[in-house]
Amino acid sequence: MSALPTDTPRPVGDLLREWRRHRRLSQLDLATGAEISTRHLSFVESGRSQPSRDMILHLAEYLDLPLRERNALLTAAGFAPAFKERPLDDPALATARHTIDLLLKGLEPYPALAVDRYWQLVASNQATLRLLTGVAPELLQPPINVLRLSLHSAGLAPRIRNLAQWRAHLLHRLRQQIDACHDPQLLALLRELQALPAPDAIAEVAMPSAIAVPMQLEVDGVVLSMLSTTTVFGSPVDITLAELALEAFVPADAETAERLREMAAPYP
Repeated sequence: MSALPTDTPRPVGDLLREWRRHRRLSQLDLATGAEISTRHLSFVESGRSQPSRDMILHLAEYLDLPLRERNALLTAAGFAPAFKERPLDDPALATARHTIDLLLKGLEPYPALAVDRYWQLVASNQATLRLLTGVAPELLQPPINVLRLSLHSAGLAPRIRNLAQWRAHLLHRLRQQIDACHDPQLLALLRELQALPAPDAIAEVAMPSAIAVPMQLEVDGVVLSMLSTTTVFGSPVDITLAELALEAFVPADAETAERLREMAAPYP
């Protein structure tokens, strides 16, 4: 299981039990939900019974495990991984990459970018690049982590007018992701971001009930008010695609929309 590395491979029963507990389920909860006997589940977790490939995938589906973690369970049980993992520039993913590029370009003049599991920049449109003036060069060296870029004092943080709210929003999303995939690399990223300077007098801000969180970013003396939206790819069978997310920023008011159009207009 990639989220819980050890020096020696752990039995699949141990990993299933770990995930069940992480999902805050009893053996009865999981057995009932997955429609298997509690006795059989107990035997699987204790190592007295070896689960079939189909059983592992069935339990992983009910536990809502990411594809990467499903592969890890299969490997621990001696089976081949079920889901491929290929770089986005692999010829087999050419159609997917072309679709991502079309989506990013189609969102112009509004900023949009694609990120991977660890919030590293995969692709962006020109509108995104136009917002990065003044960012320290070291934060723009690949791989670019967009959370670090956003919250670092040498990044966008000094120009985000609602930094407390935006910071709380990003950390909340990161915690949700950690809870879902139990990944130590993401936990390390969370700790790094929490250690960055935070707005005075506010360590955390309660998440609003609104369906979208604004980002108010100053660019050349003008404050752009944008709403963040997230798109994920439906039902992919490739780990790379399953872990991609497209982040778009749409204008929250007419003034911002007009300013973004002006920024995109070619010079006369």
